[in-house]
Amino acid sequence: SADGGRNLSLDSIPMGLPMSDPAAWTTAMNNLGMAPMGMTGQPLLPDFDPALGMMTGIPPINPMMPGLGIVPPPIPPDMPAVKEIIHCKSCTLFPPNPHLPPPATRERPPGCKTVFVGGLPENGTEQIIMEVFEQCGEVIAIRKSKKNFCHIRFAEEFMVDKALYLSGYRIRLGSSTDKKDTGRLHVDFAQARDDLYEWECKQRMLAREERHRRRLEEERFRPPSPPPVVHYSDHECSVVAEKLKDDTKFLEAIQTLLTWIERGEVNRRTANNFYSMIQSANSHIRRLVNEKAAHEKEMEEAKEKFKLALSGILVQFEQIVAVYHSASKQKAWDHFTKAQRKNISVWCKQAEEIRNIHNDELMGIRREEEMEMSDEEIEDPSEMKETEESALVSQVEALKEENDSLRWQLDAYRNEVELLKQEQGKASRDEDTTKEQQMKLLQQALQGMQKHLLKVQDEYKKREAELEKVREDKLKIETLLENLKEQESSTPRVCACSQEKESPVEKTLSNSPVKSEREVLLVGIISTFLHVHPFGASIEYICSYLQRLDSKICTAEVEVLMTRLQNTFRQELSGVGASLEKRWKFCGFDGLKMT
Repeated sequence: SADGGRNLSLDSIPMGLPMSDPAAWTTAMNNLGMAPMGMTGQPLLPDFDPALGMMTGIPPINPMMPGLGIVPPPIPPDMPAVKEIIHCKSCTLFPPNPHLPPPATRERPPGCKTVFVGGLPENGTEQIIMEVFEQCGEVIAIRKSKKNFCHIRFAEEFMVDKALYLSGYRIRLGSSTDKKDTGRLHVDFAQARDDLYEWECKQRMLAREERHRRRLEEERFRPPSPPPVVHYSDHECSVVAEKLKDDTKFLEAIQTLLTWIERGEVNRRTANNFYSMIQSANSHIRRLVNEKAAHEKEMEEAKEKFKLALSGILVQFEQIVAVYHSASKQKAWDHFTKAQRKNISVWCKQAEEIRNIHNDELMGIRREEEMEMSDEEIEDPSEMKETEESALVSQVEALKEENDSLRWQLDAYRNEVELLKQEQGKASRDEDTTKEQQMKLLQQALQGMQKHLLKVQDEYKKREAELEKVREDKLKIETLLENLKEQESSTPRVCACSQEKESPVEKTLSNSPVKSEREVLLVGIISTFLHVHPFGASIEYICSYLQRLDSKICTAEVEVLMTRLQNTFRQELSGVGASLEKRWKFCGFDGLKMT
């Protein structure tokens, strides 16, 4: 606008505002998270903090962002957005009802920079549209229709989000109330070919950059290519000929020679040079044959060492297995524990398996040697056929057949010996397993007997302790009775009337189930304990509580006392099956009513 006094962004985009209502303008800018500016460019609120905006969900202004820098994130549906009245130079924008649902929008096209604006006033001009929407960012083009809608294209994509913020606002031109001067704005995404073309160009550029980056990565990790072979010349030919004579550089030189021959460098002029190089290459055959023979000799020596080491290992394995077998005999086997016997049997099986594997390997090596020997023997008569007479040849063949038959017999004997060893090992294993099973059964029976004996001993000790306690209680009761009798005999009888009065009391005392002061105390403590436990308690639980007070109290004494007082204590069975349990309950209040 012309006056350019107020703006909505940090990019100083002008928009006119009358200063008659600065509070509304300040509230609107505060909702957008921006510092409101006055006519002179000074902030209306000097202590304004963008992070304290009234509108929740909108981040504060970032000065590094282009345009307004206030692209609001999507507001949650349960959080109402507070929108205020916005005053422009030629029109006024009234916010929609905050309780209404947000206006619907179509799916955002890729690279969208164009918006559709509907609901414009009939008298709305392109200048008024520019005045309203230039606060959202730089407007490139406005295509207005005669049917109260238009399309606005912005310079950047983020400006479209700011324009969508104005969707739902009611617009009024000036102070007129005519229908032609009012309308309800509807802002939505628009699909434009220019936007799609620019977006596709941008995507192609990003794809090219990605391909270039991948190519650089592949070239960085690609192994280096072999050096190129030099072209043939007289100088290079002399160099290669010298390299062919050197054992260390022979491989490189022979590859160069092969490449030259395949390229067709051989002609009449260079034939002699190539022949001399081929002759130099041929001279290396004897060296390679000698190297092969040396390697074969080393391999034979290594085989001999391996065979000797393997035989020594087999001897040690045989000794270890013999130790296991001797330990498995009854003389030593009875002294080991169950876990030790199990470990010894497992170790024995593992050692036998490894020994058999190494034995087969050694037998295979020996068979290979015998086959090589037989091949040499087969070759020797063929040479003798050419030099000796036919009679000697027939004798040699006969000897060879005898040798083969003897060797086969020897193999058969070896196989029989191995089979016998395996059968003996299986038989000994079966005997050992049967013995182990018997021993396990006996051990289990002994363990069961021992457990039973321990249980019987524990029960016997418990019964003895209970008997001792009963005897002690009996002695105490007898002493108490004697004391009472002495007191009765010593006290003089005062009068007959008193005797008549006291006689029913004594009768009640003699007939009462509680016989001593100690039992009265026990009854009181047990009643208090069971009153706290309305669902009852077992006799063991009650005695454990009483034994904290007096360690001499026994279970039998308490149970006899409680059975005597049937109107005070009642025994009930609770639980089902294996969980069946006897519980004592306090019934003194019911017993008081009954008595």
